[in-house]
Amino acid sequence: MFTTAVIKQFTEIEQQLYRYIRDNREQVMYMRVRELAEATQVSAATIVRFTRKIGCEGFSEFKLRLKEEAKLPVPEKLNNTVKVANDFFSRDLTADYEAVFEQAVALIKTSELVVFFGIGTSGILAEYGSRYFSNLDQRTFFVKDPFYPTVGRPFKKSVMIILSVSGETEQVLEQARNMLSNGSKVISITNTAHNTLASLSDINLSYYVPQEKMTHANITTQLPVLFLLEALAKRNYEELYKEK
Repeated sequence: MFTTAVIKQFTEIEQQLYRYIRDNREQVMYMRVRELAEATQVSAATIVRFTRKIGCEGFSEFKLRLKEEAKLPVPEKLNNTVKVANDFFSRDLTADYEAVFEQAVALIKTSELVVFFGIGTSGILAEYGSRYFSNLDQRTFFVKDPFYPTVGRPFKKSVMIILSVSGETEQVLEQARNMLSNGSKVISITNTAHNTLASLSDINLSYYVPQEKMTHANITTQLPVLFLLEALAKRNYEELYKEK
């Protein structure tokens, strides 16, 4: 109701009236027009003109819309990303990932192609991971299309690095099964190790941060995924050039 465009058009008196309504919504929605006029020291006619200016027929409709807005869901409190990231990076990451990194690098070294796969936000990170590995001399490409055909000879002797927060998305699981049926290897990066994708994978890297959802979107922080992708790419690069 009070959009930026509308607020910019308010006169000085209307700005004063708006500020009072903004700070006293709970009381205003049950006031009579005369009570609001006394509280704001403006005339009742000014209030009526104000309500029409914001698209209401009059004061009664204005109060009704205030009550309807009060019923709108309150935005959920979101996790503090800095706090979540600090918690992740304060762990003994070397101890957690050293052995798994070695196993993952061994798989990548024996593969002719590294394929990154993810859907949605994970798809964007799959593209980033592919580019980062390519910058470090690894032959790779990425897939963001959940229906991309990954059956057949082009994917033999390859490894797919699959990114998924939940590890339970059906299209993701289908891609993992396709790659495995081709004789390829699968490395998954998921939030926990207790999911279907992790159990299907040859190797799983899990980062364990609080999961967050907003309506139908998963907004769990992906900072640990970026860390794992970059750390894995650098370890792979180091191993490649040990042999040269």
